[in-house]
Amino acid sequence: MKTNREGFQEELETRLSGLGYELVQLDWAGSSLRPVIRLRVEREALDRPVSLDDCATVSRGIEAWLDEDSEIPEQYVLEVSSPGLERPLVRDRDFSRFRGRRIAVTGTEVLHGRSSRLEGELLGLDPGDGGTGSIRLRLNAGDEVEVPRSRVAEARLVHDWRVS
Repeated sequence: MKTNREGFQEELETRLSGLGYELVQLDWAGSSLRPVIRLRVEREALDRPVSLDDCATVSRGIEAWLDEDSEIPEQYVLEVSSPGLERPLVRDRDFSRFRGRRIAVTGTEVLHGRSSRLEGELLGLDPGDGGTGSIRLRLNAGDEVEVPRSRVAEARLVHDWRVS
């Protein structure tokens, strides 16, 4: 698909804000003839989790705009969902907001000579010199490590699924 994705995302974020939501993650899948546009959104107010009604509101609120975009084929599929319990951490502010929570970081390669996946307590995000920064973690064994964001494929919250 040849759409200007950066410009698309900026306009999408503006339209979501007008509806009272923020974009957590945008993924493109499918084919150029039938693209799948996957949105994970959260409420700007953060006053409650995203519901099925919220997803429907977002979908209805942006479908006309998507239909008008000449670079998006008519046969697109729009999927809107909540970020979920194990939500991805994408934006810098996500790393501040969820400081102290357990996260999993999956690397593009082995991280700190241990594994391509590290899990621990999020200590924060250091901006660093290169602008991309590093994610600071306290691993289960107590070691504190910094993982350059340039080596991170994915970072997400880890939900404790044990029943109390």
